[in-house]
Amino acid sequence: MSLTLIIANKNYSSWSMRPWLVLKYFGIPFVEQRVSLYSAAGKEQIRRLSPTAKVPVLVDGDFVVWDSLAIVEYLAERFAELALWPRQQQARARARCVAAEMHSGFTALRQHMPMNCRATLHDRGRVPECLADIERVTTVWRQCRAAAPDSGPFLFGEFCIADAMFGPVASRFKTYAVPLDETGAAYRDALLDTAAMRAWYADALAETERVPQYD
Repeated sequence: MSLTLIIANKNYSSWSMRPWLVLKYFGIPFVEQRVSLYSAAGKEQIRRLSPTAKVPVLVDGDFVVWDSLAIVEYLAERFAELALWPRQQQARARARCVAAEMHSGFTALRQHMPMNCRATLHDRGRVPECLADIERVTTVWRQCRAAAPDSGPFLFGEFCIADAMFGPVASRFKTYAVPLDETGAAYRDALLDTAAMRAWYADALAETERVPQYD
């Protein structure tokens, strides 16, 4: 039975991006159902599909998972042969730590640099709280890359769930022209250059909805 992932506008919906990247990168078949998060009809549609009235939502037959981190954990168990988390135990634990930190933290970064794939907003968001979040993100990136310097361009070498969790951050850093050191810039570019991310961007750029407070 096929999976269905319910997502919102690709230009703005960072939470939708995360499980979508996992599904696309690992070639897991799924049906994408997109709803417009910023219209009255779209909000009503989401309320009918999601127990929290939020996206993303994964539907697997008659079973529903409605949180982004829970969705990717569900996928990791359902498709264990694909190693959505690193295979090595300590790397896997570290990957879960940084994914959970991304899931629950960085509120200033979310507030002051909301995701907008189409925009160029180089002069915005440089408030102290946001800069502190950026410093923490880049510290995480440096530490993870230092532990896996020769095994691939992603946080733990091979692409995993942790990388998908930071996909919207790489997008924000591009939109807002956040200065990065060599390690951070290389990792940002590696994420943005994946086929999955390029596909997401192509769809985002084709969307016509605009949300003025995010533009």
